[in-house]
Amino acid sequence: MSNLLNIGASGLSAAQVALSTVGNNISNVNTAGYSRQTVVQVESITQSAGNYTIGSGVDVQSVQRAYSDFLTTALWSSNSGLQRATTYNDLATTLNGALSASGNLQSALDNFYGAFSTVANTPGVASSRQSLLGNASSLVTVFNTLGQQLASQQSQVNSQIGNTVNSINSVASSIADLNAKIREAGDNPPNDLLDQRDSMVQTLSGYLGVSTYTQKDGTISVYASSGQALVSGDKSFALTTGGNAYDASRTDVFDSTGTDISSKLSGGSLGALLDYRSNVLDGVQNQLGQAAVALASSVNQQQSMGLDLYGKQGGSMFSVPSPAVQASSANQGSASVSAAISDVSQLTSNDYVLSYDGANWNLQTTSGQSVAMTANADGTYSADGLTFTLSGTAQAGDSFQIQPTRQAATGLALTMTDPNDIAAAAALAATAATSNTGNGSIGSVTVDDPANAALLSNATVSFPTAGTYQVLGSDGVTVLASGSYAPGQTISANGWSITPSGTPAAGDSFSIGINSNGLNDTSNALALAGLADKGVLAGGTQSVVDAYGTLTTNIGTVGSQAQTNLTTQTSLYNQAMSAQQSVSGVNLDEEAANLVRYQQAYQASAQVISTAQTIFSSLITAIQG
Repeated sequence: MSNLLNIGASGLSAAQVALSTVGNNISNVNTAGYSRQTVVQVESITQSAGNYTIGSGVDVQSVQRAYSDFLTTALWSSNSGLQRATTYNDLATTLNGALSASGNLQSALDNFYGAFSTVANTPGVASSRQSLLGNASSLVTVFNTLGQQLASQQSQVNSQIGNTVNSINSVASSIADLNAKIREAGDNPPNDLLDQRDSMVQTLSGYLGVSTYTQKDGTISVYASSGQALVSGDKSFALTTGGNAYDASRTDVFDSTGTDISSKLSGGSLGALLDYRSNVLDGVQNQLGQAAVALASSVNQQQSMGLDLYGKQGGSMFSVPSPAVQASSANQGSASVSAAISDVSQLTSNDYVLSYDGANWNLQTTSGQSVAMTANADGTYSADGLTFTLSGTAQAGDSFQIQPTRQAATGLALTMTDPNDIAAAAALAATAATSNTGNGSIGSVTVDDPANAALLSNATVSFPTAGTYQVLGSDGVTVLASGSYAPGQTISANGWSITPSGTPAAGDSFSIGINSNGLNDTSNALALAGLADKGVLAGGTQSVVDAYGTLTTNIGTVGSQAQTNLTTQTSLYNQAMSAQQSVSGVNLDEEAANLVRYQQAYQASAQVISTAQTIFSSLITAIQG
């Protein structure tokens, strides 16, 4: 009877454990990260007695989680991709919003260039000139506002990087604490701790891409996408944030040894922040600044080719900041570098690093692409439309970061305040001598070098013979240029050039001097209006308007790609979650069936005990009788 009683008791106990497990599953059906638990039962080992053996009941070996390492790891990976896509899409949406909120730059450009046409069509109307300056001011405001919006997003991204790193460190520390508890539990760790740890790793995977390795003692090691260990056993290794080597306001990420790993991190929201900042936001700021530089340079250049209402050579209308040069905090030498834009048509939207290897200076883009430099006779270097001036003594390894256009949109300013300073008239005019006998004529004088000191000095172009020409200075004696002449040939001197049409006769001459019809002539205003379509950037093939159009297209493409990637990553995450839950998730229908099954087992085991008790009581009664 004792054996039958023990068998019933073991079944009762096993059924009770199973019922408790099923109840726990049902109560945690909506608990995030919970893994369905199952009872593992084994037959009790029976000692052989005689010619046969009788079973001795059941043992509960363990309560295990329904768990797939492969599916869980896949879920972590898809979560990293989803959180990266979500963050990236949020940033791209903010960027598009900033573009809209700052005002319509396209309209501002159209109004500005159109105002030059109005000045050209109404040369004597002062209000046209005043309206032009108003449009110029509005254009500057739009550039400034958009530049400030982009700078604000830079600041926000830097702040988010710092907050995300703090969250990573907090979660990594919690995983290390759970590792310690799981290791203390020995060979049969509590399932709730394992679930908590998996949930923590999933949270961590949302911040950055991670990989894991389970140790023999049950602890888990977690590594960042850069290879940096974040958790090992009961120890966590904190990431830190700090200023970039060139720009202290730019937040970079460092591992526990102090190595900058910003460029090596990927996945999760942190990877999205770093990727977006380097590959989208920096470029957008630079492209907008490039357009601002092109605007200021082209308008100022054309202004200098004309005369204002005071009869003076036109002055600058805009100003932009010089390229920013930032020395590395690791520099050991005393060298300093300054940069200037020398050829806007060759200017790119890249940032650069100028470094010294102990013998030579080398230039690379910040993405690592080498850029050829030209050494100039005055000791400066030139590359991509920039000129670098170096002073002091550099040590091997010293470097400088150059940002040619990063601050240009924010720093663009209108320097002209007097409407009379608008140089609407051509600077020079050609007048034919009354004694000319040929049919040669000069329609306009082109200014080639506005900086030439003798640009506005009088000069005379004569044709001693039908096949020769000579340019004399204002003194009528100094020969500025001479040579053979053929119809259609261009003649240059004092920073200007002419291309006579027709055929001048021997002895014909033309006087070149300041345009005396400056109050009525508006040819330079027409040239300024024509800058809307004139190639300024990309080797003289892209106008300012085209540059902005390209920028808006690029931003739109970034937003579209971010939205598409988010849709894709959401689908992949849902698939991974569904696959993982098919193994680890709680199915209420299944648990309800198990509840009935284990309840019946419990009742049957109780009946076995009752039967053993009845038989034992019958035996006692028989013996007593």
